[in-house]
Order: sequence, then structure tokens, then C-alpha cells
Amino acid sequence: MATLTIMPSGKTIDAPEGATLLEIILSSGEPITHKCEGKAQCGSCHLFVQEGRKGLSKIAREENEKLDAIVGVGSKSRLACQTKVLGTENIKVELLGFASGF
Repeated sequence: MATLTIMPSGKTIDAPEGATLLEIILSSGEPITHKCEGKAQCGSCHLFVQEGRKGLSKIAREENEKLDAIVGVGSKSRLACQTKVLGTENIKVELLGFASGF
């Protein structure tokens, strides 16, 4: 099983194959904004994948369209609600915005 490290807290937890990053982060108790309940409609769960991008699902059309509309998106950007763990490698993400304390 892969592990997920959540920055800036540094918390590391198991990341079961098939689960979304949003599900895993919420189950860890870390705060993450998610206004549309995982439907890729709001973009509030935008985060940066620092390591392990090959261990995550590819970006689908809905996620790509929402990312195109968000300010501050970069090559490491993903929506936690749309990103599934493949279980092939460990992952490190950086939470963004108010919920992460920045």
C-alpha cells in the first residue's frame, strides 16, 4: 500500500488503492476545503502534488476544465476530489489556501 504525506503538517498515512486524495485527507483529520462534495465543480480542493505523480490517476476532462479556471494552477496542480491513488508509489501533497494555515 502506498503512503500519503500531507504538507505542511508532515502527517503520513496509508493511501489505499482506488481512494481519492480528498477521501484520504479527510480520513486523516487534516482540514481541506471541499465545497462541491467531490464533483469537480468548485476547485476548492486544489492542491500541489510534490512527489508520486505517477502513482495517481490521470487528469480527466472535468478536472482539467476546472483547473483551467483556477488562479495559481501549475504543473503540479490537482483536485483532491478527482485524483485517485493507483497504489504504485508513495505520494506527497501540499495543501493550499486558508485550510492549510497559510
